[in-house]
Amino acid sequence: MRAKTPHALWFTIVIGVIALVGSMSIAVSVGAVSVALDTVLGILVNKIVPDSVAQDWSMGREAIVWDIRLPRTILACFVGAGLAMVGASLQAVTRNPLADPHLLGISAGGAFGAILALLHTGLFAGLLTVPLLAFLGSLAATLLVLAVSQFASATSADRLVLAGVAVSFIVMSAANVLIFLGDPRATHTVVFWMLGGLGLAQWDQLIYPAVILLGCGTYLWLKSGTLNAMTVGDETATTLGIPVARFRLTIFVIGALITGVMVAFSGIIGFVGLMIPHIVRLLVGGDYCRLLPMSGLCGAVFLVWADIIARTIMAPDDMPIGIVTGLIGGVFFVWLLRRKMA
Repeated sequence: MRAKTPHALWFTIVIGVIALVGSMSIAVSVGAVSVALDTVLGILVNKIVPDSVAQDWSMGREAIVWDIRLPRTILACFVGAGLAMVGASLQAVTRNPLADPHLLGISAGGAFGAILALLHTGLFAGLLTVPLLAFLGSLAATLLVLAVSQFASATSADRLVLAGVAVSFIVMSAANVLIFLGDPRATHTVVFWMLGGLGLAQWDQLIYPAVILLGCGTYLWLKSGTLNAMTVGDETATTLGIPVARFRLTIFVIGALITGVMVAFSGIIGFVGLMIPHIVRLLVGGDYCRLLPMSGLCGAVFLVWADIIARTIMAPDDMPIGIVTGLIGGVFFVWLLRRKMA
């Protein structure tokens, strides 16, 4: 059911926030070592207000909750929200229901930049090196998709996706070359970027995806009216005074920035940007003023649960989260194709 009235929309948002908080609580408590929810709450309160709760838990459980699972869960929220909002925005400016940062090669470009930094350039800019090169890789892949689509006259929605898939294969092949030429003793570290994972989340690095998501997400939301106009067509948007080509390029750059930074910390996680906007449209309709924040919220919930599955299905080992999202996303992709043909 679509939330068409303001009251229904706010009710949907409240339900979503409750679902997110509940999902995060479960994510922090479950795993190879289970931690009771009241213990989790006590640890969090004690960290925020020291010595406010009597400590009846071990230091090991405190380290699991505070140093490992909580930053991992927060990163899952950032990545899920960012990829979902990028997917929704790309679907508007391309008028393509299959647009997604993974399918369009943007994620592959981010992985290429991250691998380049890890194996070849070194951290010449400190902790900013990997996010910076991941963004530049995503941006280069985005521009390459646009160039290929123009060269091949792939102006239709389906052909744009095909151009993105082609670029994705090319970029991933280049990334594999980087892995082949890199130090064999260090190449095992890039498996993380190829399969996706949240296990390297750290408190001191969460500031980067947080700032990018807040800044770029706010910009996209402020441009909701323009995104609505873009879904109607270039001619209509032009008559409304919208510089269509410049705005589309801006959205691609914003999408590359968000995707590149998220990929830098999570690796390649596919299909979130494809699935979540379509699901949210069934709940709140197609108005981007509603669609974007709800996509971010639902994307966060989805990736938190995907991470729960990845951590528990083969415990104590972690399954790469990209495998989980790829499996779910592939099934959803088939369903979406079937629905569009019906």
